[in-house]
Amino acid sequence: MKSLSLVALFIITSTIAYSQHGSVKGRVTSNSVAISHISIQLSNTRYGTLTNEQGFYELANIPAGNHNIIFSGVGYTRQQLQVEVKADNTTSLNVQLKENPSNLNEVVVTGASRATEVRKSPIPVAVMTKKMMDQNVNNNLIDAIVKGVPGVSAVTTGPNVSKPFIRGLGYNRVLTLYDGLRQEGQQWGDEHGIEIDQYGVARAEVVKGPASLTYGSDALAGVINMIPAVPAYDNHKLSGDATVDYHTNNGMVGTSLGLGYRANDWKYTFRGTAKQAYSYSNKIDGTVYGTAFKEYNLSAAARVDKNWGYSKIAATLYDNRQEIPDGSRDSLSRRFTRQVLDQGDDIKNRPIVPEDELKTYAINPLHQRIQHYRLYSSSEVKLGGGNIDVLLGAQQSIRREYNHPTLPQQAGLYVILNTFSYDVKYNLPTLAGFENTVGIGGMYQSNRSKNGTDFPIPDYNLFDVGGYFFTKRSVGKLDISGGLRLDNRSIHWNDFFVGTNPLTGFGQHITNGNTTGAYLQFPRFDHYYQGFSGSLGLTYNLTEKLLIKANIARGYRAPNITEIGSNGLDPGAHIVYLGNRNFKPEFNTQLDLGLMAWLQNLDLSIELFNNQIQNYIYQARVTDASGNPVVIVPGNLTYQYQQSKARLYGAEVSLNIHPEGIKWLIFNNSLACTQGLNKNTGLIVKYGDAAKYLPFIPPLHIRSGVKLTAQNNYHCLSKPYFKFDADINAAQNHFYALDNTESYTAGYTLINAGIGITIQRKSGKSICDIFLQVDNLFDVTYQSNLNRLKYFEYYAASPNGRMGIYNMGRNVSLKIIVPF
Repeated sequence: MKSLSLVALFIITSTIAYSQHGSVKGRVTSNSVAISHISIQLSNTRYGTLTNEQGFYELANIPAGNHNIIFSGVGYTRQQLQVEVKADNTTSLNVQLKENPSNLNEVVVTGASRATEVRKSPIPVAVMTKKMMDQNVNNNLIDAIVKGVPGVSAVTTGPNVSKPFIRGLGYNRVLTLYDGLRQEGQQWGDEHGIEIDQYGVARAEVVKGPASLTYGSDALAGVINMIPAVPAYDNHKLSGDATVDYHTNNGMVGTSLGLGYRANDWKYTFRGTAKQAYSYSNKIDGTVYGTAFKEYNLSAAARVDKNWGYSKIAATLYDNRQEIPDGSRDSLSRRFTRQVLDQGDDIKNRPIVPEDELKTYAINPLHQRIQHYRLYSSSEVKLGGGNIDVLLGAQQSIRREYNHPTLPQQAGLYVILNTFSYDVKYNLPTLAGFENTVGIGGMYQSNRSKNGTDFPIPDYNLFDVGGYFFTKRSVGKLDISGGLRLDNRSIHWNDFFVGTNPLTGFGQHITNGNTTGAYLQFPRFDHYYQGFSGSLGLTYNLTEKLLIKANIARGYRAPNITEIGSNGLDPGAHIVYLGNRNFKPEFNTQLDLGLMAWLQNLDLSIELFNNQIQNYIYQARVTDASGNPVVIVPGNLTYQYQQSKARLYGAEVSLNIHPEGIKWLIFNNSLACTQGLNKNTGLIVKYGDAAKYLPFIPPLHIRSGVKLTAQNNYHCLSKPYFKFDADINAAQNHFYALDNTESYTAGYTLINAGIGITIQRKSGKSICDIFLQVDNLFDVTYQSNLNRLKYFEYYAASPNGRMGIYNMGRNVSLKIIVPF
């Protein structure tokens, strides 16, 4: 009876505590000018908002008491103010921010249990805001992130297909998130990008390394979290933005409309986007046939904020028709040719593509279609001095590749991937200065082949679960954080038989039990993987403006489906993949050291890393005893997955100069260097330097840019700017050369330029933002070493001495954004 009384007393006390709430609102300005999209965050929580176009904000339903509120934004000095919130009252708090180009005080949520400043996190983390993305020419979202975050690169297959790599590691080693939910869409494939609307992302947070314990397997290299854009809501008023984006090189036209509406505690958002482009061009190849695309995106969300916390439900739809280049050409003219036959096709004797089919928005019959649907909910329930976060999501990825010219409606590859994700965590009340979090998360996944003719991977079921503990504490000048995680994954598939369709002559999956004359392409498989990971990091504030960081982490990644199960042609990649059922999970140990300083006239960031990987999995071309390439499917390469030890090490350095006495000048510089060593001693002893290095390692990369910004407004023009930058890529002679898997890549320098103008009313409200930018100003011909089209070549020699396909030439972009 006494116990029941105590429980009742606790419930009544908690209820009373929950009912005591107030709000804070005000306006944020700089030099008496309103600032939009400034982040206002309640310290050590995920509760926050943004300023609207007039600089106004409101934090509602805050528990009564004293709170620290953080005001931060790129280009402004962070402020932390203490405010007393009284029950059932609104506290007014206006803030003046000082201009400062540094973003080291940015608040991030990725890789940490609670909102954390970049400066306090020992984990290497970088932020890319929408403003930064808008000031570059971007064909896709990953392209935008690569240009702004040192250490991030991308394997590309044309302008709309980019796979993110962090410090030389990619595919399933980089975990991509959308609004905190892991993105699941056949990440192992080369020939399609990330299924996310580039115009609907407000910021990207990048964690470099395996220290993100809240996410489990597949974050071995790091995490990229794309956080969707939301308008600065005004109560009972429709707001939003409209974007138009045009690129001259491939005629890309992008249009996007975002809407937001608030009705007291409820907030609603919607966005629709359409992009289309014809094939891109350069001076060497002319128009590169087979690189056109059409992409459509829809997203919607509803969120309610109450005294007990918040709840949000959201949905997205992605539909992309992407052409599939194969690189076939006429041997003398080097003009592109196209496949017109299935049986009897001679790659070196195909008809030349007519001129009127090179620059057309119509998608050719040989293309792929990627559809991705996502429905998810996130909620936060306040519990005493802590809170419970629940994230649930369902995704479906439909991937079809049409590669039969005589039967264009017949998909060669047709797979449907269904994923159900869950993540529940409890942020405990602060105890003796420690902020503790416990959680559990994972997913259930099923992949099914439909009416296709090629089957690179089997149908499979996967179940994943992991539990973790994370803690952080500040002791004087020292910030400490770390935790532990245990992951478990089971994967299963049944016997998978493939026969011949008597009507078409193509392959088909045998599902009726009659396996006479069929081939057992994927024998039954059952396996269980387990991995332990952990992280410990320190940040020491030598002074308010100088700090050092150190973090050591152990990561885990279970082999993906193509690494263990593949045994067939991926028609879009033009590669026959061969997996290995005996692979072990990858484990790595990464040490990060960092130094950060932001002084009156400059910011400096130095990050060093050393990454030792056990059971590293990579692709290698298959050759016979004579050293000749093994051809299983004519016209397609054959790759076998390998496993060995590996080491990656390197550094990223950023030096941003912003002289206090020359406020209109900013001089930003960054350097990223990654070395990848193959520790397979048997191969190195036998083949020497050809097997010494890892594949897909980016070369030394330097980006240096000057930005000149007017310090005054000129009538309706608000602080116009001009920028000029050099993108310098060194030659890559440290590559995996065994069996001609990779080749030497020459260095190159690209010069880019741009101007930006905001047109505003007398009230200070923005009418529109205009960005005119040019990439590759001098139309340099180059091949990135991470460009897969570089290897799309069918001849041993070329009349012009140029082999493979080159990257995009000069590209001018005009982007207009109209907020309302």
